[in-house]
Amino acid sequence: MPPASAPGGEARLALTAGISCYLIWGLVPLVFQAMGRLGISPWEILANRTIWAAPSALVFVLVARQGRQVLAVVRDPRVLGWLALSALLIAINWMTYIWAVNSGRVLETSLGYYLIPLLAMAAGALVFRERIDRIGALSIALAAVGVAIQALALGQLPLVSLTVAVSFCGYGIVRKRVAADAQTGLLVECLILAVPGLAYVLWLQHSGAGHLGASPVATAWLVACGPITAFPLLLFSWAARRVPFSVIGFLQFIAPTIGVVIGVLQGEAFTPARAVSFVFIWGGAAVFAYGAWRRSRTVAQAMTEAAPAE
Repeated sequence: MPPASAPGGEARLALTAGISCYLIWGLVPLVFQAMGRLGISPWEILANRTIWAAPSALVFVLVARQGRQVLAVVRDPRVLGWLALSALLIAINWMTYIWAVNSGRVLETSLGYYLIPLLAMAAGALVFRERIDRIGALSIALAAVGVAIQALALGQLPLVSLTVAVSFCGYGIVRKRVAADAQTGLLVECLILAVPGLAYVLWLQHSGAGHLGASPVATAWLVACGPITAFPLLLFSWAARRVPFSVIGFLQFIAPTIGVVIGVLQGEAFTPARAVSFVFIWGGAAVFAYGAWRRSRTVAQAMTEAAPAE
């Protein structure tokens, strides 16, 4: 059913689900920081995240009845190879993010997530030959200026921001090429990452350096990494099918905005140069959201005009 024709109650519920998933993603830095204060390293957090996300992903596959698709993917070396690459890219994204938020660099991660939709637009033009209109070009140009100012403010390229943005954008490009549904792909990626993750956790536990079982609080946080990873993805996939693209385009800026607030409240340096860079990034994001809204209005109007009169 098209988003516009969804019942009012379902549309409101879908919007709530969309807002909720981005609120969770925006507050995730606080979760990783809580684990960091318990002495849990970013590598141990990442390893447990891959392990405990797999059962949640398995539930999604079972609910969607995609067990046969999983078997088909595992038996296809080419598809499995693409998913191994996407798993590597998302692991780089997760690791960079976890390390950064536990190193007092929440603002840099927020900049990276502001860049993702704009970088995806540029990648769409370069990789998939998609057309960029003037609004899209303007949003990319504003973002590029913001990154340049950020580089001047830092005295170097914002490597954390670029790594977060490029790795996730690369992940999206690879997943677009993979012939597998979202639930199936997520499960296979989790299983691929869970192999080295489990080996690392077992080594930590054997050496006495692991935190799994060290205390009820530490164990609860580590096990919670699975649902924290998988649940917002479920909310997002459900909401994305039921609300207009323009709304999703706007909602995706909620999480990095929360990150900016967290970073500033935690005392990260928000210099005038960095503030100016964020103004350009926010400007690019606003132009992007406006372009998405305008395109959705154009499509809706075309569909209305094409519909036969009753």
